[in-house]
Amino acid sequence: MKRDHIIEYYSGFDEWGRLEREPIEFIINMHYIREHLPATGCILDNGAGPGKYAMELAKLGYQVTLSDLTPSSVDTAREKAQEFGLTQQFDGFHVLDATSLTGIADETYDASLMLGPLYHLQTVEERVAAVRELYRVTKRGGVVFVAMQSRMRMSINSLQSPQHWKPNDHMGAIRSFVEEGIFDHQDHGRFTGAYYFNIQDITPFMEQHNFETVDLIGSSSLRAMLTDEQQQYWKERGEYEELMQYMIDAAKDPSILGISSHLLYIGRKK
Repeated sequence: MKRDHIIEYYSGFDEWGRLEREPIEFIINMHYIREHLPATGCILDNGAGPGKYAMELAKLGYQVTLSDLTPSSVDTAREKAQEFGLTQQFDGFHVLDATSLTGIADETYDASLMLGPLYHLQTVEERVAAVRELYRVTKRGGVVFVAMQSRMRMSINSLQSPQHWKPNDHMGAIRSFVEEGIFDHQDHGRFTGAYYFNIQDITPFMEQHNFETVDLIGSSSLRAMLTDEQQQYWKERGEYEELMQYMIDAAKDPSILGISSHLLYIGRKK
């Protein structure tokens, strides 16, 4: 995927707002990130966007280094840190490509996040480079959190709303997508070209690069199965918090991984 296309897209996209408008992904990810983090330490948020996760980690007392490909996102993150009075918790704000974390020393971080870059890396070589860099900068025994997208969920989206996911508006294109996992929006201005993983390929891919698998989480859980009207029912009953807790618990159920649009791989550096 051409880097200028990614930068152009995110320079005009409100990623911070997306995570607040559709909070389930952020809520679930943070739940499991906190569950597996060391009590203290230095954390890299690689591909951090405007820093939604990084700010939360800084509030928890971790020392955070933030990096992203898009300069305006890094600027926003720096501003957010100032706004929240968290600048002292950050060791740096860097414009970096996830496939080449230039200037970051080997085995620096107790934990590393990469919640986005693998969405956009359409070649095997790019994905391998990003995972190797994550491995390089994480301390031995350190935990990593890596976001990926589900190929099955995207194929379902294409079947349900073909006009919304052009060129996946005919079966030939959908079959090709299912085979290769590569998607490029036909409509200008939509999400950048992307790569989607088969669920069964995620763990072997990460373990091939010397990570020990801890868990694989469906970050979107059952959200795609519930309409806004159906969610509203639980809100009106005063049971919305219980619904959210159920979704957090269900995110670990392997049977829902294919219907979750976002996935969270949790691993440990050997």
